[in-house]
This record gives sequence, C-alpha cells and structure tokens, in this order.
Amino acid sequence: MDSLPRRIEKIIEPQPVVEGAGVRLKRSIGTRRLDYLDPFLLLDHFASTNPDDYKAGFPLHPHRGIETVTYVLAGTVHHKDTLGNAGSIGAGDIQWMTAGRGIMHEEMPQVRPEGIAGFQLWVNLPAKLKMTKPRYQEIRSNEIPEIKRADGAKIRVVTGTVDGINGPVSGIAADPTYLDVFVPPHASFTQPINRRHTVFAYVFDGEARFAENGTVTSPPRLVVWDGGDHVNVTTAESSVRFLLVSGKPLNEPIARYGPFVMNTREEIERTLRELREGTFG
Repeated sequence: MDSLPRRIEKIIEPQPVVEGAGVRLKRSIGTRRLDYLDPFLLLDHFASTNPDDYKAGFPLHPHRGIETVTYVLAGTVHHKDTLGNAGSIGAGDIQWMTAGRGIMHEEMPQVRPEGIAGFQLWVNLPAKLKMTKPRYQEIRSNEIPEIKRADGAKIRVVTGTVDGINGPVSGIAADPTYLDVFVPPHASFTQPINRRHTVFAYVFDGEARFAENGTVTSPPRLVVWDGGDHVNVTTAESSVRFLLVSGKPLNEPIARYGPFVMNTREEIERTLRELREGTFG
C-alpha cells in the first residue's frame, strides 16, 4: 500500500494566558478553540526577556493523572518537589515528569540576561497508570541526539525514532515522538507517523508549508494533521523551526480540574478531598 501524506486538519493561533503566580504564556492546546488533542491536554509556549513576564514562576502546586514535559530553549528553570527531588534544567534540556498518583512541585524560571524560552506539554495517562508511582526522566542537552541531514535539516530526537536513531526518553505509555526540527530554506522534511497516532507541529520560528499545496504557516501557530502515514514540510525563501509531536490516542473519558486529569468526576472529588485532608500523593 502506498504511504499516504497527512493533510492539515486545522491551524490554531495560540492564546495569551497568565498562569502560576503571574507567568505570561501562549497556549495552543487546552483552549476553547482546541480543548483536547488526545492524548495531549495542554501546550504552553513561554518566551520573554522581560523578568516581569516570568520571574514569579510556578510555586508549589499538585499534579495527578498526567505527564508534564518541559523543554527549555533559553534560560534556566529551578525545580523541586515534596518527594525530595530538586535541580535545574537549562537550554536544550528536557524534563519528562510522570505525575501518576500525585506529586507537589514547583518550577521557578531564573532571571537571566537571556530571559526564558521553552515549552510545556501535558500528556494524558491511561486509566491503568493514573495512580502509578511518580518518576522523572531528566535529559541534558548533550544527551539528546541531533541528526544532520545532507540538505541542512537538523532534528533533535527527544523520543521516537528518526533515521534509525532513538531518543533518550523511554517507557512512555503514549508511545510518543517528540522532535525539535530545523529545516533550511529550499528544503523539505518528511517523517513517518503511525497512522493511528495524533500528530501536531508547533511552529515557533520561520515559515513553511506543512502539507502539499498547503498555505504557508508562520509562527506562532499549531498545525494539526489528519490521518495518514507521514508528514511533509517544505520551505521556500525562509527556514523554519518547529516541534513535531505525536502520540497514541487513549480514547478514554476524561475529567479535568486544573492540574488533575482523571477518568471520572468521583476520582477528581477524591483527589480534592485528599488535598484537604493532607493525604495527597
């Protein structure tokens, strides 16, 4: 059977939001326009050199039933939690945190001349893993393989496989691909994607066509593709840089309340009761 290219289903303009103690973000998943892109619950883009936009950070807060993926492009984020973990992630680093049954943590961007830039993605957990033990996969920039193709394209492989190279993040239920892709002018990029998986690109620099005969897409934009076997991106006069993310849909009911994502309202109510009684996590 011939490999079918995916076509654009929708293009989303991120919405400005303020989260944490006053951090300004651009949100493209988790909005009225796109509430949920199974298994992805939220995508935030943070980028500023103005300390007032980010210095208040995200003080201690809980999560349950999801995974949070923090990828830093510039600056430094300090983090710590009530399990005794603490550290920092900087430019090019990624933290894939499985909150599971519950974790309280904080993430505090540091005021630096370069400011802060990066992304946070929330990935849903299947019902059977929502109460699993929390864990971290914290990957330093030099541990993420970068593939350089003959046409000048560069692909950082966080998880998934490109040209036979596997990313360092493993053991994730959604069987995800997470790539940071740069395509130079007058070039193209093609990546096979499991036909049954959800896939999107987040364009944050330059411009390109994200499907044959598609319109030129400029940043910041979220591109969602429909069904098919591969995605194709082509550039003209400009280069482009984007995240390419895919994952296996869960096709399960979701109940959401802020940082908690479970399958039923009763599970959310139990979570809130545990918070009140001091037994959470």
